[in-house]
Amino acid sequence: MQHVLVLNASYEPLNVCSVRRAYVLVYKGKAEVVERLERPLRSASGSFIWPHVIRLLHYVRVPRMIQRKISRRALFARDGWRCAYCGSSSGRLTLDHVVPRSKGGESVWENVVTACAPCNLRKGDRTLEQAGMQLRTVPRPPAPVLFIQLAAPRIPQRWTPYLATA
Repeated sequence: MQHVLVLNASYEPLNVCSVRRAYVLVYKGKAEVVERLERPLRSASGSFIWPHVIRLLHYVRVPRMIQRKISRRALFARDGWRCAYCGSSSGRLTLDHVVPRSKGGESVWENVVTACAPCNLRKGDRTLEQAGMQLRTVPRPPAPVLFIQLAAPRIPQRWTPYLATA
């Protein structure tokens, strides 16, 4: 499936959508084509511009306080597919709560990290201090661009200028 990058009115990357959805947004006057592919988009009754990057005409306010749901794939990608404790990328990766849920830890981006199975087993149901372990980096919510990279398996070269500013 061909993906189209969706930008806010301020050129901030928002999401990725299908070519069909992008064309509908352009046709209804809700977006404009910023980048197009050289080949036309054909239908039974004609040919049209094939959108590659579109920009919404009206700014969409994206609340920063609303965090995206944590998924293992997004968590592992945020942590570079490496254990947050030992840095290993081999073996089975798991999700670990820095402050265990049994001790009041929440399932929020700032409290979950990628851990290899041995480190997760070693830490168990203890705090970092109790387990004598340290994090390599402080867990933070991922950048919005991460979700675009996960939605589109291959990032086209022509999207790079729009994603670099985010």
